[in-house]
Amino acid sequence: MAYDPVFDIEAHRGGRALLPENTLPAFANALTMGVDTLELDVGVTADGEVVVSHERGLNPDLARDARGAYVPPPGPPFVTLKLADVRSYDVGQIRPDSSYAKQFPDQHTIPGTRIPTLKELFALVRKSGNTRVRFNIETKIDPNHPDETLDPQVFVAKLLGLIEAEGFSNRVLIQSFDWQALLLVQQQAPKIPTVYLTLQRGRGQTVALDKATNWTAGFNPADHGGSLPRTIKAAGGAIWSPYFGDVTAALIAEAHELGLRVVVWTVNKREDMARMMELRVDGIISDRPDLLREVAGEKGITLPAGTPVAP
Repeated sequence: MAYDPVFDIEAHRGGRALLPENTLPAFANALTMGVDTLELDVGVTADGEVVVSHERGLNPDLARDARGAYVPPPGPPFVTLKLADVRSYDVGQIRPDSSYAKQFPDQHTIPGTRIPTLKELFALVRKSGNTRVRFNIETKIDPNHPDETLDPQVFVAKLLGLIEAEGFSNRVLIQSFDWQALLLVQQQAPKIPTVYLTLQRGRGQTVALDKATNWTAGFNPADHGGSLPRTIKAAGGAIWSPYFGDVTAALIAEAHELGLRVVVWTVNKREDMARMMELRVDGIISDRPDLLREVAGEKGITLPAGTPVAP
C-alpha cells in the first residue's frame, strides 16, 4: 500500500500510560480519541491463536490468576499455553509494587480485563466504523530465545494468514527487532510494509554499526558504509523505527533521501515530542497518544478524527 505521507500518531500498546497495555479497553480509548495507528505486539499460543501481548508469555507484572495472585517470574511462554489457559488470567491492573507501576502511576485500572486475540482487535475496529486506522504489529520473536516462540517461518505464516483472512492486509505494517521475521514478511506478503526496529544502546541493544548481530539476519552496517538507514534499505525495509534517543537530523535526512520513513519510539514527554517533530520524523509512537495529539495540534499537524467505540 502507499504509505500515507501525513504525520503518523501511534498509540504504543494502545496507549499504556492511560489504560492497561495491549487490551481492548486501551485500543477502544485510542480509537475514540483519534490516532493514525494502533501499535501492538503479538505472540502465538500452543493451539495456534494469535494473541496481543508485548511479552513472549504471561507478564509477571500484569497477569493474575483466578485467585488474584500475580504469576511468578519469568511467566510461561504462550507457546506452552492454549488460548483457554491464557484467557484465565486478568491483565487489568499492574502489580502495585513493581517498577512498571511506578512508571505509569496514572494508568486507569480495569480488573477483569483479558489478553485479547488479534481477531478481537480487528472486530473492535470494524465495530468502531474506523476505515483508515492502521495496525503496526510487532512480532515478539527473540533470536536469543528461540524456544520461547514458534519458529519464525511458522509464526509469520500464522500471522499473515490471519491478517489476510480478516481482510486487513492493506492497513497493516509489520515491525520487528528480529529482521529475519521481516525478511519472511517481504517474501510472503510483499505489499505489506516492513518496519525495522533498532536500539543502539544499553543492555537491550539490537544493532551495532560495525557487525551483524543475532537480530539483523546477517546484515552488517559495515557493509553499507556504517549506515543503519542504508542497511535497512538494502534489507528491503519501508520504515526505520529507531529508539528516539538514537536519531539525529542528519540520520533522518539520510533515511528520507533513501525513501525510508522514520517513526521513532517511545516518546512520552512533551519537549521530546516537539523536538522529534522539529527533526522532521514521520511519526511518533507514544504511551501518551493524548499528549502527542496535543503537541501535534500545536505544530499545525492535521489530527485524525476519533471514532467512539466501547470495548
